[in-house]
Amino acid sequence: MTQLSIKPLADRVVIEPALAEQKTASGIIIPDTAKEKPQKGVVVAVGPGTKDNPMTLKVGDVVIYGKYAGTEFHLDGKDYMIMRENDVIAII
Repeated sequence: MTQLSIKPLADRVVIEPALAEQKTASGIIIPDTAKEKPQKGVVVAVGPGTKDNPMTLKVGDVVIYGKYAGTEFHLDGKDYMIMRENDVIAII
């Protein structure tokens, strides 16, 4: 895991999404146009939280998040998502 040059504010987290599946379980190759957007990723940066709600996530947690949660951005050649902690559904 690389050190990011971004520090999220308040209750936001930065997540590196998992790669989309390339093949089905039976071995059929999935074309780029039919791939599902991943809903799983690794937390790479965590904000300090708010006065009323301390952060429960930490760097390195593998999480599941909502399908339409967060904002995608590109930094240092990689794709990331930034979202509020309450958009994360579960820690795996």
